[in-house]
Amino acid sequence: MHFFHPFFTAGRRWNPGAVFHAMGGRHGGGHGGFPGRGGRHGHGGHGDDGANDDQGWMRGRKFGADDLQLMLLGILEQNPSHGYQLIKALGDMSSGFYTPSPGMVYPALTYLEELGYATVELEGAKKRYHLSDEGRAHVQANRDRLTLLFGRLKHVSRKMEWMRRAWTGQPAETGREGEDRATGWLPEYVQARQALRNALLRREDADPAEQRRIAAILARAIAEIEGNAQDQG
Repeated sequence: MHFFHPFFTAGRRWNPGAVFHAMGGRHGGGHGGFPGRGGRHGHGGHGDDGANDDQGWMRGRKFGADDLQLMLLGILEQNPSHGYQLIKALGDMSSGFYTPSPGMVYPALTYLEELGYATVELEGAKKRYHLSDEGRAHVQANRDRLTLLFGRLKHVSRKMEWMRRAWTGQPAETGREGEDRATGWLPEYVQARQALRNALLRREDADPAEQRRIAAILARAIAEIEGNAQDQG
């Protein structure tokens, strides 16, 4: 009997799509209603409850219609783009693990145009989208949320590369500081994240008093991490 793991195709080749589906995600953002028109997907990116993966790309890390719209505006803030260029930009940012379909992106762009957040320049039969002043104000008002959304894309890209090498046995190439060249992660950083996750799992049945103590510790750690990030910024 031959053992077959879904992360590999025949011959033990790495199959990132299988990893993606095994983690509860779907390429293209799944199915859902018209973006921004209300409904249960309107704020899908704000919860980590792991439920309703219809528009999800990774369990507990799903993007809703509002999230996609904001990311499109964030890309337009950097460069006016055609629709296919926006799709490619999201795919490149996530190393192909989140590539929304044209059936999601173009209705989202139409809605952003209706809101006045984007303007359209016709180039023959093609449309080139620009960020309007209203759209720029919207992006600025949602800057922290946009940073987190783009951070999620980059994180899943790095995590999948890390997993790919772990499964295939490919050694990491390190930089001068000892960081993994492909992900930018230091071994001690990865170990610390895993240790924190494990520590919280061990305290899953903690009583309310212990939960409050842990929450206070985490709040202090978060404040220090974000404080250092602001100082470096």
